[in-house]
Amino acid sequence: MTLSAVIGCLWVIAATATALLPMRHQYKPGVTLLVAAPFLIIWIGYDYGWFFGVLGLLAFASMFRNPLIYLYRRARGERPEIPE
Repeated sequence: MTLSAVIGCLWVIAATATALLPMRHQYKPGVTLLVAAPFLIIWIGYDYGWFFGVLGLLAFASMFRNPLIYLYRRARGERPEIPE
């Protein structure tokens, strides 16, 4: 198993642990995971091929769909609400 796969597995465990936290404690680790994900997906895609990179991208979009929708709406100039 390559280093990218090991770090990818640790990223998934960290994302799952973050999801178990109360919403007010999810922001800092969630943003860190959100920023680290594209680099990790590219790394995995480089090591294992484009197919696994696309699978990683789809899994990432599934896990972070609400933050991605929020960022998309902010980029369009809307002011979406943040859940408490």
